[in-house]
Amino acid sequence: MSLGAWPSHAQAAWPSRPIRFVVPFVPGGTSDIVARAAPDGYTVILGHVGSMAVNPLIYPDSGFDVNRDFAPVTLLAGRVEAFSAGTPALLPHIRSGALRAIATGTPARAPALPEVPTVAEMGYKDFETVQWYGMLVPAQTPKDIVLRLQRDCLKALQSASIANRFASESAVIGGEPSEQFAAFIAREQRRWKDVVVRGNIKPG
Repeated sequence: MSLGAWPSHAQAAWPSRPIRFVVPFVPGGTSDIVARAAPDGYTVILGHVGSMAVNPLIYPDSGFDVNRDFAPVTLLAGRVEAFSAGTPALLPHIRSGALRAIATGTPARAPALPEVPTVAEMGYKDFETVQWYGMLVPAQTPKDIVLRLQRDCLKALQSASIANRFASESAVIGGEPSEQFAAFIAREQRRWKDVVVRGNIKPG
């Protein structure tokens, strides 16, 4: 039996410098990030239903694979949507009377809008669509770093200030382990694939 030193044991404790948190909602932004980000735990990417489940189906030749190139960390919140707009952005206008909420897309009524029925209650059985956001890192990021990120995020999400703010905006707190987030993404991809295929949705 030979004895040797593992390189990872000699590395500095993580984190030892600021972490860059990328919100890739600019055309072309995600592909640029994937091309240059090292899997060292210092680049975190915000993914959502569009970037992780829908766009890969509509843009199959984007140059990267969301399942191969990203490692799920945790799901940060499920944003309730009515039509194509999320509840947090619309609540002030609904409460002021400028907008009238017709229905919500979640399985149950939104806590902030208990008087508004769900789409399913209006006769469309099994209807469900929510806007969600979650943290991901480049694939091959060490698992202990992914676990640390997930645990720290969960701790932050459970703090009173964030929990109260999310509740006031009808946003659902996530924080699940990375394996559960990966399974959630897979389910969303299957669900939206059916929508894209049936609707023959293609880039314009």
